Amino acid sequence: MPRAQRTLWDNIFLVVKGLCMGAANKVPGVSGGIVAFVGGFYEEFIYSLQKINGKAVKLLFNGRFKSFFQYTNAKFLGLLITGMLISYFSVSKILDYFLVTHELYVWAAFFGMILGSIYYIAKDFGHWTTPNTIAGIIGLIIGISISFLNPAKENDNLWFIFLCGMISVSGMTLPGLSGSFILILIGNYVLLLVDSVNALYDTFAEVFRGDFSFMENKERLHTLKILAVFTTGSAAGLVSLSHFLTYLLKHFKHRTTAVIIGFITGSLGVVWPWKHTLYKTDANGQELLASNGDKIIANYERYFPALYHSETWIAFLYIVVGIGILLGLEWYGNQRKKHA
Repeated sequence: MPRAQRTLWDNIFLVVKGLCMGAANKVPGVSGGIVAFVGGFYEEFIYSLQKINGKAVKLLFNGRFKSFFQYTNAKFLGLLITGMLISYFSVSKILDYFLVTHELYVWAAFFGMILGSIYYIAKDFGHWTTPNTIAGIIGLIIGISISFLNPAKENDNLWFIFLCGMISVSGMTLPGLSGSFILILIGNYVLLLVDSVNALYDTFAEVFRGDFSFMENKERLHTLKILAVFTTGSAAGLVSLSHFLTYLLKHFKHRTTAVIIGFITGSLGVVWPWKHTLYKTDANGQELLASNGDKIIANYERYFPALYHSETWIAFLYIVVGIGILLGLEWYGNQRKKHA
């Protein structure tokens, strides 16, 4: 639930948490929702999104801005979103670099962090009744199944793009479900998170220089239209899904938590460190490139590591570091509660 008062440091850490959510959402296989869950602000995040409803719109249009601000917990959401936006142009770019240069170790660290998050969520969950256990197993099966699906072909139909927006935002609200990975599976990762974003960046750069020639560029305008529809779908998905999750958390909290634990455990298959990245190719076997020159990810081919390789043991070390980061966050959270 929304907190009555936050200190300056609380607000700064909210921006940092937004940074972490933004970086997690960008990486295929990692869920920003896990950050919210482990960071201890998942329920407040969901409940705050749920407040963006008809009453909020009425307050806004009636000019009751202070009431709107308080009702929607806008400061909390604003700080988180600020962190996510900063992340997209900073932390996520650094992450992209390390995924290219040290892919195995990045995935190993994420694998460890997710292992740590499973421990964090499950250690105090003492409600493993038969129905909750079945719910957890269902979540596990769904998570594993998603890990091994084959990707579809790209589709720029605007109704489908809107649906992609609603689906992709799930990574922010459902711990363990990666919106980026889902976009890879439905074939639109490059179109929506690479080409469209690049088109927007290029457009802003041109407008800043006083160049409005993009208005005559039909391909650019079409790509910007796709981005606008995708963004609208994401906003609609974020709000509608939050209402659904609020209902589940209020009426089936333990069962929902059990599903989330199972789902996150199943998602370990997506972030398994030892895998080869498979890229899309044309009919001649040539690797296809996105508009920014990057190779287009098609899927991953997983394998078991050779224990005699030194990099395997270094990767294990990064897994331990990832677990340590989550345990450190838990310790820090407990210390803050003691001194609150």
